[in-house]
Amino acid sequence: MALLLGGLLTLLSARLPADDVVGPLGAVGSDTLAGLMLRWGELLTERHPGVRLQFQASGSASAPAALAAGTTRLGAMSRPMNEVERGTFIERHGYPPVELEVARDALAVIVHRHNPLKSLSRRELDAIFSESRRCGAERPIERWSQLGVTLPGDRIVLHGRNVASGTHDLFRMRALCGGSYRVRLNEHPGSAAVVAAVAAEPSAIGFAGLNHLTTGVKALPRRDATGEAASPTPQAVRRGDYSLSRALYLYLNLPPGGALPGPERAFLELVFSPLGQSVVEELGFVDLTEASLARQREWLASQPPAE
Repeated sequence: MALLLGGLLTLLSARLPADDVVGPLGAVGSDTLAGLMLRWGELLTERHPGVRLQFQASGSASAPAALAAGTTRLGAMSRPMNEVERGTFIERHGYPPVELEVARDALAVIVHRHNPLKSLSRRELDAIFSESRRCGAERPIERWSQLGVTLPGDRIVLHGRNVASGTHDLFRMRALCGGSYRVRLNEHPGSAAVVAAVAAEPSAIGFAGLNHLTTGVKALPRRDATGEAASPTPQAVRRGDYSLSRALYLYLNLPPGGALPGPERAFLELVFSPLGQSVVEELGFVDLTEASLARQREWLASQPPAE
């Protein structure tokens, strides 16, 4: 009986297709994308046990440098590459990196959950966080009483992301009209740390990725020129209507016409699959539109496989 059972198992194993997707898969980049990358990596290993993702979450600014140096083929960024970063890559490799949109996100301006403030205008936000006030405010806002708010600690305490983060640069460009931050901004390496700091201090205000928010803070809607307040709902973020919404990217070092290695192909197929996009929603981000997904899938299908 044991011999018969062993023979059947051997026969079944011979008929099962071998998983030929094996090898290292490294990625470098955005802290914002760390949770997504690691969850996608876990699912990839479940499908292909011979592949394990190694992700170094050292900030969006680290991805272009690693891609240009050739130390990684995948770079995760919470902002687009700028011209200097793209130019450095092209100078090194002779072709541009492939840019793929993998999810959408938004930055939220947050205060302590007991803060009575209802909303902020763009000028007010700029006057709070910026030295230069390029958005048009006449004077700086340094105390909550200037906004009609009474708090035990009247002086506004600022929290935000550090310079290596794509979040830092996006907020500066979109919320501060490209101006400079106040020197007293407390900089943190991740959005979770910003949220924790604001939740612990009633007089604090900060900005962080939408998916990191907790019950200890509340997100402030932004008032436009007509006085209407807009919140970062999934619908507004997906359409791009909320001014602090953004795309999240994977950049790929792949020569034109070059073969896409098996681990990278399997990873991207997962990211753009219904399962991969369900992880986006599960972790508090916003999934891609069908039109955007179709573009990414079409590109992926056109790439020749590695032999």
